Amino acid sequence: MAKKKQELMHCDFCGRDESEVQLLMPGLNACICSDCAERANEIARDYLHQMSDRASAELDLGELPKPEEIKAFLDEYVIGQEGAKRYLAVAVYNHYKRLRQKADEEVDIEKSNIIIVGPTGTGKTLLAKTIARMLKVPFAIVDATVLTEAGYVGEDIESLLTRLLATCDYNVEQAQRGIVFIDEIDKIARKGDNPSITRDVSGEGVQQGLLKLLEGSVVNVPPQGGRKHPEQKMIAVDTKNILFICGGAFEGIEQKIAQRLNTHVVGYGAQNHISQLDRERLLHFVAPQDLRAYGLIPEIIGRLPILTNLEPLDRDALRRILTEPKNAITKQYHKLLEMDGVELVIEDDVLDFVVDKAIEYKLGARGLRSIFETIMMDVMYHVPSEKLRQYVLTRGYAGQQLERANFELISQAQ
Repeated sequence: MAKKKQELMHCDFCGRDESEVQLLMPGLNACICSDCAERANEIARDYLHQMSDRASAELDLGELPKPEEIKAFLDEYVIGQEGAKRYLAVAVYNHYKRLRQKADEEVDIEKSNIIIVGPTGTGKTLLAKTIARMLKVPFAIVDATVLTEAGYVGEDIESLLTRLLATCDYNVEQAQRGIVFIDEIDKIARKGDNPSITRDVSGEGVQQGLLKLLEGSVVNVPPQGGRKHPEQKMIAVDTKNILFICGGAFEGIEQKIAQRLNTHVVGYGAQNHISQLDRERLLHFVAPQDLRAYGLIPEIIGRLPILTNLEPLDRDALRRILTEPKNAITKQYHKLLEMDGVELVIEDDVLDFVVDKAIEYKLGARGLRSIFETIMMDVMYHVPSEKLRQYVLTRGYAGQQLERANFELISQAQ
């Protein structure tokens, strides 16, 4: 009997042997019982929570960029879109202040998620990428086109937060204070007026799943993204303090806006009034009911209270985009050839020609880059091998390059 007592293992923390505890877990040189493990877990959780609160307290409002400073930073990279930049600057600044709010205060500041409507090539994604450069909180840009309802081929809604976790090295506390930009939100619009005909797994089903993320709830996120499976280890993330910014082109929503404007005027002068409105600026009058008519469900519109739009870029704005931003495409090619010891000189006629073609193809600012890349392809192929100190890009050469790339045929087809 004495020999049996000597063989009993004991907990090196509380001293109890294995007969006095529910579970005794042996280690390399020591053992711990289940009761001590639970207490250690509680102590560790409290310590990590205190460290998180201390990190939040270090976010000094005096050091935060003010809305005017945020907009000034955006002005260095994004041309025009004054209204949208103001909305973003205020929303981000208020998000900072909301994170500084103490839990015991009487007034609970709710987050104001944003939805941005604008044609392709007007700068929705560029605004998100630019503002991410100066933020002190984790920022992630995700795409809504790959999302499907749970149980179908595609990615689950919770995978939106996987990239946010990756930006902060899977630190859950930091991710829960971050900002997520959901691009192509219009691609999950409801496909038909009657959802009972067929199951809309990549449209209304995704919108229903997004509701809990936008509102704020604890969701299980797959660390590697993609689809969830029962044996996969999940990460619990609380989305209460995550700010969501959504963007979409909403192709054809101008028709919904025009129909609504027609219904708000009565009399013989109604059609004349509508005809006087600039059709290119109909997005300026976008309203939540237009998003509902397009296919977004009322619940998700209510969780995106701030609605703003991006104006179509005119000729002057496109011309400035080519040369003024810090990362303008012309500045990039100047730098690339400068690294080969070649000075690039671009004639003004070339810039006007590129702008005219971008307007003709209706590609917006994104078209400027594709056209200029096509023009410069042969230059970048031959010039590094030639002993030149300067290369002058002319209007005639630019036209020849576009003709060789069949851009004129594409334009005629459109």
